[in-house]
Amino acid sequence: MKTYNIYICGVGGQGIIKTSIVMGEAAMKMGNPVVMSEIHGMAQRGGVVSTELKIGHSRSPLIGYGEADLILAFEPLEALRSIDKIGEGGCVVTNTAPIMPFNINTSKNPYPRMDFILKELESRSSKLYALNALDIAKEAGHILSLNMVMLGGAAAVPDFPVDKTSIQESMKDNLPAKSLEINYKAFNRGFDIVNSK
Repeated sequence: MKTYNIYICGVGGQGIIKTSIVMGEAAMKMGNPVVMSEIHGMAQRGGVVSTELKIGHSRSPLIGYGEADLILAFEPLEALRSIDKIGEGGCVVTNTAPIMPFNINTSKNPYPRMDFILKELESRSSKLYALNALDIAKEAGHILSLNMVMLGGAAAVPDFPVDKTSIQESMKDNLPAKSLEINYKAFNRGFDIVNSK
C-alpha cells in the first residue's frame, strides 16, 4: 500500500498523543506497518504538541513539507501553522474551538478570525472538514472526549487507511473502561459529521 502520512497537531492536554497511539495500533491490527514521531514542546503549559504518523512502509517517521495526506488539527491556529505540510490532494480535519495562547494578550498579533483561518485552510487543501469538537465532546458527556471526536472525523475521510471497527477495538484496548461509552459516542459523532460533508 502507498504510505499514508498523517500530521496531528494541537496543544498540550488535548489527548493528541493518545489519539496517535489508538490510530497507530488500529492500523497495526489491520496488518499495516506504522512509524510515529512525537513532539511534546511545552505540553504541560498548553504549548504546541504534534505527532507524525505514517501508515505503510517508510524509512522515517518525519513528514516533510508538502507530504501530508491528512492534517488532523485539534486547535485551528495550529492547523494554519502546519498547512505547509499538506500534500497535493491532502485534506484537513480541524476543530473550530480555539485555545488562546497564554501570550496572546501581550502580542501585537491578535488571534486570527475563524473565518480567515478556515478560508486559508480551504484554499490550501483539497478538502476541509471543520467541526466544533469541544461542543460535540460536551454533548457526548465529557470535554476530554474531544480527541475521540477528532479521531472519528479522521476515520471518515475518504481513503483513510484504517477502518472504523479496528479503531474502536484499539479504543477499547487503550482507553479506561469507565469512559468507553462516552468516547464511542464522541467518536461516532465526529465520524458522522465528516461523513455527511
